[in-house]
Amino acid sequence: MFEKVLIANRGEIALRIQRACRELGIKTVAVHSEADREAKYVRLADESVCIGPASSALSYLNVPSIISAAEVTGAEAIHPGYGFLAENADFAERVEKSGFVFIGPRAETIRLMGSKISAKDAMEAAGVPVVPGSGGALSDDPEALLSIAEKIGFPVIIKASAGGGGRGMRIVQTADELVAAVAMTRGEAGAAFGDDTVYMEKFLTLPRHIEIQVMADEHGNAIFLGERDCSMQRRHQKVIEEAPAPGISVALRNKIGERCAAACRQIGYRGAGTFEFLYENGEFFFIEMNTRIQVEHPVTEAITGVDLVQEQLRVAAGEKLSVSQKDIVIRGHAIECRINAEDPFTFVPSPGRVTQFHTPGGPGIRVDSHMYQNCTVPPYYDSLIAKIIAHGDTRAQALSRMRIALSEMVVEGIKTNIPLHQELLNDPGFIEGGTSIHYLEEKLARERGKGH
Repeated sequence: MFEKVLIANRGEIALRIQRACRELGIKTVAVHSEADREAKYVRLADESVCIGPASSALSYLNVPSIISAAEVTGAEAIHPGYGFLAENADFAERVEKSGFVFIGPRAETIRLMGSKISAKDAMEAAGVPVVPGSGGALSDDPEALLSIAEKIGFPVIIKASAGGGGRGMRIVQTADELVAAVAMTRGEAGAAFGDDTVYMEKFLTLPRHIEIQVMADEHGNAIFLGERDCSMQRRHQKVIEEAPAPGISVALRNKIGERCAAACRQIGYRGAGTFEFLYENGEFFFIEMNTRIQVEHPVTEAITGVDLVQEQLRVAAGEKLSVSQKDIVIRGHAIECRINAEDPFTFVPSPGRVTQFHTPGGPGIRVDSHMYQNCTVPPYYDSLIAKIIAHGDTRAQALSRMRIALSEMVVEGIKTNIPLHQELLNDPGFIEGGTSIHYLEEKLARERGKGH
């Protein structure tokens, strides 16, 4: 096992990784920007290094500074968390070439899964069901485009191969819109991602977003740890996640999960990963793979009892997985609410000083947060300030515990989206379970129309 790990991230995930390291007896190095100098995880780390000014580009995305910090502190491995450089294959390669262990998949695996086209091809070859589509990059030939679209069937969606986070997508309802839509998406993709490759898929009208958590080691072992429903989204950003997904049978979970684990073995995957699917009319359709730990990993930890971050550390150190598939038993139900520093209805970010901060407790409640009273939420980064996770024997109990937890949570000095979560936890559609990825946006649009 490693003696010292550098955590190349910030916020709640930096603290989460730090806690996993401390439990395994690993010393930690926190890197931070000037804006995060007083952060909780910086104070709790064994060592800390300032790697630049507030701007992400000059700090958390500054690869030479991160590598230098690892060198001067004698760290053996670098954990990228999520976001920032977590799925940057060039960074993973640079880490390994500099003599450190990258806590994640190999660079070539990140590249393979980072391209939506090559990822779909790899999954099809491994027997994972994919959304019907163009089967590769689109040309500029109008006749060829129309032929592909008619074969798939309208509506279709044009996607950037290098896209992510909801960017680089355009829905096309009719043949008349197709050629212009491809050209526009291509232009946007080139500008945003430096790669103007686009492809076409069938646009599913009312799908759910369901993902499978996997973990694999370098000894040929790969397992799946159940599924999560992440359909409660706004602008392709998840708001609430839960596990297991309502209405998915054990047989269907095992069938799709086993295919994902087999795909990991086939591509030689290492570490934690998530297969993201659209689910409609009883069928799963692969859309992409995230080659990192996810924001919503705690709901999977709650229902399986497996510490996913510790498992990442073990695998990166060359150890075998500490659990096998037969050890994975789903217990109860877990829900996660992402607490953001933003107006709950306009979603305008709300940085500033937190004058009061009190977290909930009680049976089945976990709070992952780097906040404390009188700390400051800087305006430069993602607005996530906390995650509340409620676990219960049943979904109804988890919902009830989450309602209580939200009522106990106190954050003053800034605005948060807690009122939105409280509204959603009492929404009949959400209580019933199984809402589509469009549910929240349609609900918000209706309420804005009524002057919410």
